Amino acid sequence: MKKILAIALALVLTLALLTGCASKAATSSASASEPASASASAAASSAAASASASASASASAAASASASSSADGDKVIKVGASSTPHAEILEQVKDDLAAEGYTLDIVVFDDYVLPNQALADGELDANYFQHTPYLNSYNEANGTNLVAAASIHYEPFGIYGNGVTDLKDLKAGATIIIPADDSNETRALLLLQQEGLIKLPDDASASKGVTTLDIVDDGGYDIQTVQADTVAAQLANGNAGTIAVINGNYALAAGLKIADALAIEDAKGDAAQTYANIIACRSGDENSPKIQALVKALETDKVKQYIKDTYNGAVVAIF
Repeated sequence: MKKILAIALALVLTLALLTGCASKAATSSASASEPASASASAAASSAAASASASASASASAAASASASSSADGDKVIKVGASSTPHAEILEQVKDDLAAEGYTLDIVVFDDYVLPNQALADGELDANYFQHTPYLNSYNEANGTNLVAAASIHYEPFGIYGNGVTDLKDLKAGATIIIPADDSNETRALLLLQQEGLIKLPDDASASKGVTTLDIVDDGGYDIQTVQADTVAAQLANGNAGTIAVINGNYALAAGLKIADALAIEDAKGDAAQTYANIIACRSGDENSPKIQALVKALETDKVKQYIKDTYNGAVVAIF
């Protein structure tokens, strides 16, 4: 009996010992896991903070780049121009504008419609290719509000011939080609009247405007109106004995010299002022820093001398 009690007591003690060991092991395991969990949490928090800081820095850099780009854009003057002589004249002032902190971006157009459309749409800061009567006509037809910021030069209209060396030799029924748009048609008809080839109403003037429908006496000639930028080509491809009234810049572009013209507009008339080529911009922008800087760069003795030396009377500075 004593042996049985001793054995039972030994078993109880063994079980108690085993339970205590298990409890310590569990406690030890839990204690070991807590620091690991805290460490993982701290690492995740640090990574998140780093990512947030990086994103914030990237956003700040992007905003800075955008602001810089916007600031740079304010220093770019984008001007639409005919290739000759307008773009050539503008090229002469690039360095002068650069010295003032501006970049001059010249966009060359080969017609008389797109430069005004691009200006009205905000794609350009200014354009340089037209005179005020043409601009007014465009505004009226298109509901735009473009204005003249400065008058730069005057291009005398000329009469050129295909196989004709003197207007006195022009045959009856000969073809006379003139530009079709309102203001340039007026100008061409006034020049034809100046040379005694046609008769217009007594009150005909540049400001009032005239068309072929207003001709009182056409002298027996076949007067044809075509798009302004095609007049020179149609003269070259026309029949011998044809003459044409050509805008100064298109004559230059076609390789025609003012010295070879059969007649030119009277420089003493009002044509020089009425048909002066202008810097045009949107209404309200004429006093902006960019437009003022452009006008200031153009209205210089340097540009005036360049025009005189380069175009030999086909282009005349008017400032």
